[in-house]
Amino acid sequence: MRENGGVTSALEAPATRAHAAVPPRLIATDLDGTLLRDDKSVSPRTVAALAAAEAAGIEVFFVTGRPARWMEVVSDHLHGHGLAICGNGAAVVDLHEGPGHHRFTMVREVGHANARETVRLLREGAPGTVFAIEQTYAFHQEHAYPSIHVERPDSYGDADELLAPGGAAARLPVLKLLAFHPALEPDAFLSLARTVVGDRVTVTRSSPTALVEISGPGVSKASTLAMCCAVRGISPEEVVAFGDMPNDIEMLTWAGQAYAMGNAHPDALRAAGRRTAANNEDGVAVVIEKILAELP
Repeated sequence: MRENGGVTSALEAPATRAHAAVPPRLIATDLDGTLLRDDKSVSPRTVAALAAAEAAGIEVFFVTGRPARWMEVVSDHLHGHGLAICGNGAAVVDLHEGPGHHRFTMVREVGHANARETVRLLREGAPGTVFAIEQTYAFHQEHAYPSIHVERPDSYGDADELLAPGGAAARLPVLKLLAFHPALEPDAFLSLARTVVGDRVTVTRSSPTALVEISGPGVSKASTLAMCCAVRGISPEEVVAFGDMPNDIEMLTWAGQAYAMGNAHPDALRAAGRRTAANNEDGVAVVIEKILAELP
């Protein structure tokens, strides 16, 4: 049975992807809108499924747009390796030591000069855009940037000045620029931003608002996940991925088996080719349980 214009359900694998039968060695899952329920909790069913996958020898990686300091919500479920991919692939973080003590094991930064030029291009191409700056251990924002985040920034100021030599953001690596537009529709702003900045950076979005997330060139969840898998000798065909938004598309395309959530953005559904239940209905756990039931 086909649903949503050719997207299959979690109980039906596309016949054209023969490698889907390869036993998985790694599960890569997004968090917000995917593994987490809307109240940001991890359900008991999902906790049990993650633990059962690890017990069966399947590694679980959380691959998120969140910064490392927002990972407490899943820190109890990292199991042996303690690693997560944060910032849409901008960093691999060891969370073994708990909240406030995370250690970056890989950083793929935007570069300060590149970030300043990106700010200039977006100001010209999309007047009214306001910015925030995500760094390894700091967060800065312009005064007009909305209070989207639950934390107080380390400093306020114009992005150009914050990023300039000697500015408040000059010392630490820039993991992401966040750009918000108060009037444009979310997908329209994403499309415009990509056109304006070209390939100097990677532009995506995961928010329901007109907020785009800007990483270094070639940096994505998929490219950093591929690096982590290569170190472990894991092929794309041995990876099962879950996601719901445009920032998951590359990962969903790269993985041998990919599932978009029932609540996913249409572009994520098309990229995955498979659909599971919504995040509030434990869609990730539904698939993991099925995978474990089919293991020899």
